[in-house]
Amino acid sequence: MLTKDLLKKVRQIEIRTKGLVNQVFSGEYHSVFKGRGMAFSEVREYQVGDDIRNIDWNVTARFGHPFIKIFEEERELTVMLLVDLSGSLSFGSIKQTKQQIAAELSAIFAFSALKNNDKVGMILFTDKIEKFIPPKKSKSHTLRIIREVLSFEPSGKGTNIKLALEFLSKTIKKRSIVFLLSDFNDKGYEQLLNIASRRHDLVPIVLSDIREENVPQIGLINFTDPETGKTILVDSSNNAFQNWYKNKYSLILNERKFIFTKCKLDSISINTGDSYIKPLVNFFKARERRW
Repeated sequence: MLTKDLLKKVRQIEIRTKGLVNQVFSGEYHSVFKGRGMAFSEVREYQVGDDIRNIDWNVTARFGHPFIKIFEEERELTVMLLVDLSGSLSFGSIKQTKQQIAAELSAIFAFSALKNNDKVGMILFTDKIEKFIPPKKSKSHTLRIIREVLSFEPSGKGTNIKLALEFLSKTIKKRSIVFLLSDFNDKGYEQLLNIASRRHDLVPIVLSDIREENVPQIGLINFTDPETGKTILVDSSNNAFQNWYKNKYSLILNERKFIFTKCKLDSISINTGDSYIKPLVNFFKARERRW
């Protein structure tokens, strides 16, 4: 992508996503994530109506009557974007590739953070850590994040979510809001996902395409794995193949759902051919009701 074209694309995303942030997501972001980071302030005597879960039992035992812990909302939160740039993210059969959707979603989260005076950082990964952008807060920093997701040329092709989560754990010590954007074309990351979910407010965002779910019956076609480069010839009109493929895809979905449920994570599913506004709004609304 030429520099002029890249700047034009970044500008288009900035205009579109800033409008969405101001009109749709700003209030939801604030109500869902603000106040999740709480810092201990002091203790005081228990008063009728106080939450008994905040009782400080050590101080209570010392003085013989109940005291509670008082917490204050941390003024500044950190948002981390873990963005998968593996070969499969370059796929998109309708309007946009998964990578382009990831860029727009990253822009929404980054501008939401900026609007609420929070820092935002990013880790780009494939089967290796491709780039780390430490958390900062400024418009130029936010625009850089969009540029990197759109134009960065990774050296790796595979996916290693476990490695990305390990790197997150080593570099980001403070509890943060973490959006993990990937098609989750990987295995062996469950344990690290569980650990990260305990340390951070982790939200997996699953990027998919309709052609990954349903293969059109158009006879002989070549299937190429963008992460390994391997190509196989299949008869897409063959019923046995269609049944095998649907069962395989269903197994992958159920396996991923089981992992997210086990780790107690709320995930968001985004399809390249559909609007991402409704899934995001539904996620924020569900979080808002629960909290």
